[in-house]
Amino acid sequence: MKFFEDIPVGEAAMLGSHVFTAAAIAAFAARFEPRLLRLDHDAPLPASGWQVACVWMRRLVDHRRNEDAERRARGQPVATLGPSPGFRDLQWPAPVYPGDTVTYRNEVIDKRVSLSRPRWGLLMSRNSGHNQRGELVLSFVSSAFVQRRPDGA
Repeated sequence: MKFFEDIPVGEAAMLGSHVFTAAAIAAFAARFEPRLLRLDHDAPLPASGWQVACVWMRRLVDHRRNEDAERRARGQPVATLGPSPGFRDLQWPAPVYPGDTVTYRNEVIDKRVSLSRPRWGLLMSRNSGHNQRGELVLSFVSSAFVQRRPDGA
């Protein structure tokens, strides 16, 4: 993770894509949202919105791990990502069906130094997922604490 001071508002990251299969959708539904299994069996079973969000989280974690490994390989320090105080404006505006490929993105939309935790800054990011047709299927704003540089520069 970059230090708080090194992350500009507007910085965006493509987190990668994921293909949702019928088997994975059904397995997730059976384990976490069995109500979805009661939908019309003649129609394709859509992915749970939570499954779409879980894949976003996996992509974000993998993206950050890869960036941190690259920083370490260059001999650069890696900041600590702190806890998240939450998210808002969660939306699933279009369903995700078997065979859909969702591409995920994260963009910093605001930041501020924490008044209660001066060694930390708070980042706010817009997160999204679009299917292969360009339709928005996931959108929310998240916040997370990020370590500030020890010297405050």
